[in-house]
Amino acid sequence: MAFNTSDDDSQQRFALGLIFALVLLVVGTVVGAVVYRSVAGAKGAPTAAAPAVVDSAVASQSTPPALAAGAVQQGDGAYIRVEEGVVKFYFATGSAELAAGADEALADVVRIAAQRGKKLAVSGYHDATGNAAVNAELAKRRAQAVQQAIIAQGVVAGNVELRKPEVTQADGSNDEARRVEVVIIE
Repeated sequence: MAFNTSDDDSQQRFALGLIFALVLLVVGTVVGAVVYRSVAGAKGAPTAAAPAVVDSAVASQSTPPALAAGAVQQGDGAYIRVEEGVVKFYFATGSAELAAGADEALADVVRIAAQRGKKLAVSGYHDATGNAAVNAELAKRRAQAVQQAIIAQGVVAGNVELRKPEVTQADGSNDEARRVEVVIIE
């Protein structure tokens, strides 16, 4: 009985080529996922070395320049960012303590709201991880801390609307979810 060795060799080469292609596909997918996650994570959370500052050209026409750009960032996880007239307070995990610079960050939005005769809305957010009731209570305490900082600047309590804490479902970072936003109600 004679065996055809050229058919066996070509089948082995085909099988090895298929296995090699599958290995390359798996490695490429893993590397792509790691790169995507690192880039997506970098977008959501500023680093301590480089505070986030928003380009004033992106800000809307009705937003005064003082509110269009600026940030105060702390190394302990708590920081403040001002983007297009929205003051965003970010908090360390499990904390309701405001970052240093809260009064300075709020000064312009408080002044502008008073000039326009408008109210301010304070909205707390939290992520979807952990105990939902604990997260909602912490988001509420954070929003109340921001509300008290606004009232301390001379705003009448009735002009500061405290909104119910909201869960952030986006694919952003948990740092982004642990925030309180202050906006002028138009």
